[in-house]
Amino acid sequence: MKRVDLIKALESSGCTLERHGGKHDWYRNPITGVCQPVPRHREINQHLAKRILRLMKNPEPEPNAREAESDEPDSASG
Repeated sequence: MKRVDLIKALESSGCTLERHGGKHDWYRNPITGVCQPVPRHREINQHLAKRILRLMKNPEPEPNAREAESDEPDSASG
């Protein structure tokens, strides 16, 4: 994967450039607080790029989480 494409994917998911390191740029997801280094090579190994994207991805809420909470009987109401 080209580095430019990886950075575009990271920035489109809300990640921002945190800092420049020695041989890597560090990107941070402000929602989760996760930081990951992105190497400064024109081409990045496909497995590494997928791993970075997976780690930096925003967590998706479970679709039935609210329904499960609302279905439970309230013990205080009696």
